[in-house]
Amino acid sequence: MDLSNLKPAERSKFTRKRVGRGHGSGTGAQAGRGHKGAKSRSGFKFKRGFEGGQMPLHRRMPKRGFHNDFRTEYAVVNLDTLAERFEAGTVITPELLREQGLIRSRHQPIKVLARGDIAKKLTVRAHKFSGKAAEKIAAAGGAAEVLGA
Repeated sequence: MDLSNLKPAERSKFTRKRVGRGHGSGTGAQAGRGHKGAKSRSGFKFKRGFEGGQMPLHRRMPKRGFHNDFRTEYAVVNLDTLAERFEAGTVITPELLREQGLIRSRHQPIKVLARGDIAKKLTVRAHKFSGKAAEKIAAAGGAAEVLGA
């Protein structure tokens, strides 16, 4: 085996099919496009979702419900998670939560919810707190500081 014996793998190389090059080629005349109609024309392109004139699926389906485009989605953290991950006296910031892997998103504001109990004195800085969460943090001697969103 040396460089002079190298060949591409068998059946890995194909010659390009040249359409519209005479009757004998098998792809002459209409060049594989059939007769007439939009698809035979140059520059033709189906619109996205076009189903040949049939009513497209997205128009056949009924409209349902309401979607608020201006809704704020929060990244959620619960008190029991904070209690088990952090030592008493820690100042918990969004950056610290991301480092610890409790929050993935870089862009979502953070909301603290009241699942579980907390007995440690923690200072929690987040964009929003549920009412119960703020009460529980204060009852444990900590502070719930609201960041500007």
